[in-house]
Amino acid sequence: MAKIIIEAKNLVKTYGEGDYITYALNNVSINVYEHEFLVIVGGSGSGKSTFLNMLGGIDNVKSGEIIVNGEDICKYNDKKLTLYRRDKVGFVYQFFNLINDLTIYQNVILAPGARDKEKAYQLLKRVGLEGKENKFPRQLSGGQQQRVAIARALNKNSDILLCDEPTGALDDASGKEVLKLLEEIHNEGKTIVLVTHTKEIAGMANRVITMKDGCVIKEEINEHVISAKEVEW
Repeated sequence: MAKIIIEAKNLVKTYGEGDYITYALNNVSINVYEHEFLVIVGGSGSGKSTFLNMLGGIDNVKSGEIIVNGEDICKYNDKKLTLYRRDKVGFVYQFFNLINDLTIYQNVILAPGARDKEKAYQLLKRVGLEGKENKFPRQLSGGQQQRVAIARALNKNSDILLCDEPTGALDDASGKEVLKLLEEIHNEGKTIVLVTHTKEIAGMANRVITMKDGCVIKEEINEHVISAKEVEW
């Protein structure tokens, strides 16, 4: 049986007060297993991005636990959370979150927790951007910017890659390029948790969780995993 690397238990996140409370997460429990490709699907407001932000130590919980290496990160102070975000997780966002005034090489080497300046060149080559190191984000296509964001996340040598709608701002061709890259990274042993509203991407996952209104409504093992090139949306 695969090793559990993150155990999220009974997570509750609310907004508002009294009669106006909205549940972003309502008693959500999800395990993340070593080396898996986990896809969480759901529409806007389902809680999937809130859950991902909690795994990444970006958002806090009202109640519940997130156990990583035997410790509940929900009890971490700001300093420990900063170290957790720096060392344990890499983030890939829908809108890239690159620094526009820095070259793409600088974006990769200056990421919090980046380990190796020389590795940045290798990673940019890996994601198909060799020779573009001195370009600025605004000089690249959306798909290329997302590949920079993936290189930045990989330069941290973190155990897990958290992807929040990584194809959401891309055209079909660029989206498939990004999915192919994530597929390759997963096949090399990286654990990936990807949230999306695009149900077709779930075909790439080892396991698929569906969320609605802040709750997990379905969990499935994917018996037939498809490749990135087979995804159509």
